[in-house]
Amino acid sequence: MGWIAPPDGGGGKVSRYDSRAFFRSLSRYYGFYTGGFVAFIILLAMAEQFGLPNAWIGYAFLVATIGLYAGIGILSRTADIVEYYVAGRKVPALFNGMATGSDWMSAASFIGMAGTLYLTGYDGLAFVMGWTGGYVLVALLLAPYLRKFGQFTVPDFLGARYGGNLARTVGVFAVVLTSFTYVVAQIYGVGLITSRFLGLEFGLGVFVGLGGILLCSFLGGMRAVTWTQVAQYIILIIAYVVPVLMLSQRITDVPVPQLVYGAVLEKVSEREEVIFHDPAQLQAQALYRQQAAGLEAQLAALPPDKTVEKGRLQQQLANARVRAKDPVPHAEPFAGADETARQHARTNFLALTLCLMLGTAALPHVLIRFYTTPSVKEARQSAFWALVFITLLYFTAPALAVLVKYEVYTELIGSSIVDLPGWVTAWGQIGLVRIEDINGDGILQLAEFLIDPDVIVLATPEIAGLPYVVSGLVAAGGLAAALSTADGLLLTIANALSHDVYYKMINQSASTNRRVVISKVLLLGVALAAAYVASRKPDHILYMVAWAFSLAASAFFPALTLGIFWKRANQWGAVAGMTAGLGLCLYYLIGVRFYGMELWFGVRDIAAGVFGVSAGFVGVVLVSLLTPPPPRETQALVEYCRYPNLARKNAETVD
Repeated sequence: MGWIAPPDGGGGKVSRYDSRAFFRSLSRYYGFYTGGFVAFIILLAMAEQFGLPNAWIGYAFLVATIGLYAGIGILSRTADIVEYYVAGRKVPALFNGMATGSDWMSAASFIGMAGTLYLTGYDGLAFVMGWTGGYVLVALLLAPYLRKFGQFTVPDFLGARYGGNLARTVGVFAVVLTSFTYVVAQIYGVGLITSRFLGLEFGLGVFVGLGGILLCSFLGGMRAVTWTQVAQYIILIIAYVVPVLMLSQRITDVPVPQLVYGAVLEKVSEREEVIFHDPAQLQAQALYRQQAAGLEAQLAALPPDKTVEKGRLQQQLANARVRAKDPVPHAEPFAGADETARQHARTNFLALTLCLMLGTAALPHVLIRFYTTPSVKEARQSAFWALVFITLLYFTAPALAVLVKYEVYTELIGSSIVDLPGWVTAWGQIGLVRIEDINGDGILQLAEFLIDPDVIVLATPEIAGLPYVVSGLVAAGGLAAALSTADGLLLTIANALSHDVYYKMINQSASTNRRVVISKVLLLGVALAAAYVASRKPDHILYMVAWAFSLAASAFFPALTLGIFWKRANQWGAVAGMTAGLGLCLYYLIGVRFYGMELWFGVRDIAAGVFGVSAGFVGVVLVSLLTPPPPRETQALVEYCRYPNLARKNAETVD
């Protein structure tokens, strides 16, 4: 097994170790861990039958799982620079794939995916296709070549490939912006879970969850984060799959939801036909249309300086418009609409899928995971394993969405408002479920029921009437998903600032201990800033994550891929491409989202990356051709990264 030092000798060489024995040890440890976690769930389920209060079950899951992550973090503490930044470059492909899957399947995947499919139907499949397809690009275009390069961060590659610190500086800015947007969504998800299942105020819940995040990453860097993420993957996949199996068994008598949810979907369609033609439903929709018209008039008459009141009225108007129309998400998405609407729907679906694919292939916190493998071959293999582990969840999400919709349509819609189940009140208290009897008949129509997409997965056990221990399990899984991704993102930001800014640009003689200490201080500062933003409830989790993907794709994908596959790409082209791509993406995203700018070609703000990536490729190619080619040393680096067996004079190899 070979080890290749990075071109500048910056810490890529590591000590020998017995890889097979290491793999066997890991398999044994995580096997015991999985068995112990299953036993823990069974014990809590038995305790619930004997009367253990729900609150105690929630706290038991929280304390046990966060305590476990903290224990791994403490045991993995290190001041060694290679261990802290890239886990010693000795993570086997299987376990790196599991850690990458955990790092990848954030609160957006765990909490937001099924909820989006519930509300948008086929349109939501853009997330499934884009995110899974992106890993094909990672394996083919980036992972093995970045691992061959070595070093610690994505800006490291940009600095070495394009020369000087200009490209590195732009890369650091893009890393911070992209990862910060992403981590805010994860901490927001942590706040949702802690506020609902621990009864904490949302803002306090955010900062309590932040403590769990810091316990994982603060002491041991990438070494601690890696082994914690493997543990978190096991928890999150069990927590996601078990409730769906139980719900499928209860509804269809078959505990394999992927095989039977098509039949359930037919029943949902039949139920919708009844709901949508109910006179009470039609009356409620008409009243909401009247309400929307009144709100539009109020907005038009509002003075420009009344920004707070304007925002409140816009939110009310958006809710009224949603309630006033019949969503038919499971039907053919373009049926029943005019040609312009159908074309915009197609355009948005394809644009979002493309953005998510390219964003996946360019996310810094995902790419640095491939720096942790022992070899180029295992970097490619770990991309395969990551896709396998991710598919286990993504293959289940559509079934979960359909089964929950069936429960809501058959057990909730059409029932008396005074007899609604407790979960409606519980989630309503934190503003994520809204009930309004607008027609005054005392019966809940679909138009009178609004549910936030971020609630669907977390509330599934309650919606299905499953034991509370299953709710605690789902909360633990959602927390694991959010914490695992937040750990990776915070570490990515802190390492980019400490390594690429402080060490590479400011003080190249800094000691190893000083660099690690600075990284930890920066990690703490960024975490507190992200928690503050998340406590303001900026938007839905999935939307915030989609913005991060558009930003990553726009900033990095053209510069990285052309940097690997086109020797003629130079520093000025890379800087122009990254600046133009990121700038255009930000301009469109902010303009549409916050200033009401007209859409370009009907593309929504969450797919802004299609414009940024296009500008990025044009910028890199055009400016590179108009300026001198890169030096021979840089072109030699491209050759070195692209061909696994090509040696380099200053590369050290240990067999």
